[in-house]
Amino acid sequence: MTSSLADRVLAGDPRAMARAISLVEDEDPAGADLIRAIFSRTGRAYLIGVTGPPGAGKSTLVDRLISLLRAQSSQSARSHDPSAVSAGSAFPTVGVIAVDPTSPFSGGAMLGDRLRMQAHAADRGVFIRSMATRGHLGGLARATNDAVLVLDAAGLDVVIIETVGVGQDEVDIIRTADVSVVTLVPGTGDDVQALKAGIMEIADVFVINKADRDGADRLVSAVEANVALQTFQPDAWRPPVLQTVATSGTGVAELVEAIRRFRAHGQPTQAARRKARCEYRLREIMSQRFLRHLERRVLGSGELASIVDRIAARELDPYTAADDLLGRAFADSRRR
Repeated sequence: MTSSLADRVLAGDPRAMARAISLVEDEDPAGADLIRAIFSRTGRAYLIGVTGPPGAGKSTLVDRLISLLRAQSSQSARSHDPSAVSAGSAFPTVGVIAVDPTSPFSGGAMLGDRLRMQAHAADRGVFIRSMATRGHLGGLARATNDAVLVLDAAGLDVVIIETVGVGQDEVDIIRTADVSVVTLVPGTGDDVQALKAGIMEIADVFVINKADRDGADRLVSAVEANVALQTFQPDAWRPPVLQTVATSGTGVAELVEAIRRFRAHGQPTQAARRKARCEYRLREIMSQRFLRHLERRVLGSGELASIVDRIAARELDPYTAADDLLGRAFADSRRR
């Protein structure tokens, strides 16, 4: 079954892609087998991360990005320009992973992002999938990385990852995307948020969306001032600060051009960035599997809760508890 599904994913079958993402999202063992089967065919898509606080207009901005990229690819196809699909030019096919809040009733995604992108439902060159955070912090769902691999293996040229919008701690996107677009909006305190570490430090491109509002120029100045305070090497990329009105499409072409310039500028360092992402993902998988092993094979029923109770009651410190659990886990491994 996994082999057949993998073949269909590699062939770009939308139903197979949807099924594959469901497997990895549900942490089904077949999902890991699927990733093993397709992994060697990944690494070719360019990953654009769009992040920022709630209400910044990320979904509308992504919708406009899709429209522009697809329109440009159609024009390039009509002109028979072979350079149109090369790095730094238009992207023929687009995938979107939109991370939505988790429904308190079903546990699934609230689907707000996908509803706002319905204009592309009939476009065979666009694949859109909403994912629930399921309690995962950092703006992404736990399975986002694997879902991106599925779209990459299916042959999509660019994958846009829109985060859920949780604020300044929404920094996981830099461990997933090739370029991080931080979207801010005037009039909601973002001029203060822009001064804070975290979200400020992950941006490759800043976008001040809803720039037709009062306070947009003030927010641009605040962000530019913070960029100016950072230390850059002479040939390092300096994040541009762009203004857009996503509802009308104003400034979106400039954003696409900035992404292309960043891609061209970052070619020498892109491999190192992707290597760092691979290391982070490996560490994440190892941590998850170690904890699962500990809970299923080392600890007795309810024992972890008992240890937590002792720590909360100050009868046991967390470092001693961790050392004891590690010792028991290693002893269990030696016995096997």
